Amino acid sequence: MGISSHELHKEFPQYSDLIDELKSNDPRFDEKFREYAELDQEIEGLEKRDSPISDDKLHRMKQKRAQLKDNLYQALVSNGKSS
Repeated sequence: MGISSHELHKEFPQYSDLIDELKSNDPRFDEKFREYAELDQEIEGLEKRDSPISDDKLHRMKQKRAQLKDNLYQALVSNGKSS
């Protein structure tokens, strides 16, 4: 399985401008965005270095990343409709 970037702008290119806007204007979105980005970088680094980590721990990290991405997506959808 290849290592791929899950950077939010790449995941949701249609919301690229809205992501930037919310990062600047919505502290809650910015906090979740930063948490997502840090976790994504940590996972990607572990995968690239083939670091010793249990499959269970890596799986939990990926589940957390997916949960954060879902939350961020919901914020994007709701803010995209109100704009």
